[in-house]
Amino acid sequence: MLAEPVEATDLNIYGDAKLPWDRVAAALDEGLPLMETAVFLGTVGPHGRPHSAGIGAAESEGHLYFTSGPKTRKSQRLEANPACTISMRLPGVDLVLEGDAARTTDQAEIARVAAVYAAGGWPAEQDGDAITAPYSAQSAGPGPWHLFRFTVHAGVGVALAEPFGATRWRFA
Repeated sequence: MLAEPVEATDLNIYGDAKLPWDRVAAALDEGLPLMETAVFLGTVGPHGRPHSAGIGAAESEGHLYFTSGPKTRKSQRLEANPACTISMRLPGVDLVLEGDAARTTDQAEIARVAAVYAAGGWPAEQDGDAITAPYSAQSAGPGPWHLFRFTVHAGVGVALAEPFGATRWRFA
């Protein structure tokens, strides 16, 4: 599970209560492992142009992770500027997270996250300082893939079902 936020700001304009983080955390636990959960990475290029790409995200020890080929646009942009967003539609909640992503080459971390992916149905394996599998999303480029660790700094959630609410969180 992602770390608990340190601050919450109610954004709801209709008088509903703040969207509680534990509801979002439960939706993450339920939705993130599902292949049909759409997750998008947003980056910014050197001239300020945005770029978005679908990713397969996994959670382990309080961080989100994703893979990307070393020659993809998202990898090159993250190398130059690690600031990014991760957006997803979870069961009952739309969530946008702001933070930084950096490649990890830690062998134990890569093995742990590859196991999370494998448990979720993608047959990922550690291959040195990268991840391999028989297939991946087109947007990841050809393998082996680098593993990126996303550290969340802030997020906005909007409830899609009652009780409604909209909240911005800040993380340590």
